[in-house]
Amino acid sequence: MTPNLGPSRCVELRTAQESDLPAVLELLGRAHLPTAGVAAAPSHYVMAESGGKLVGVVGLELYGASALLRSAAVDESWRGSGVGRVLVERVLDLARERGIEDIFLLTTTAEHYFPRFGFSCVSRDSVAAGVQSSIEFQEACPTSATVMRKSLR
Repeated sequence: MTPNLGPSRCVELRTAQESDLPAVLELLGRAHLPTAGVAAAPSHYVMAESGGKLVGVVGLELYGASALLRSAAVDESWRGSGVGRVLVERVLDLARERGIEDIFLLTTTAEHYFPRFGFSCVSRDSVAAGVQSSIEFQEACPTSATVMRKSLR
């Protein structure tokens, strides 16, 4: 998939491979996002590349009928270009294709970004048990993180 984001702003979306892990981890680190659990399942991540360079990434972990959107990051020079929107829309489509009913996320910085995709704040105890068992939920994000949910039903 090759979304056109305007003049000279085309990106190629693809699933991350094990060989992509160093670049993914480096981008997440620059974005100050947790990396715990990322290396265990690189295929859970969708990458946006331009000219062979990683410019954005987002993860989707599946837990039965629920999923966790995690590790959404865009290279600083590409912020505001639409890459983040394209990545989030792609993982939402993937979740729908897999029959996911609810998708959750945790954030300490982007609670104003995700409502445009239909996410709303929920309490931690309303999160599906499988998602609550994730590394992201258990240890990677602080308990003060905002929890958000989107129904795909």
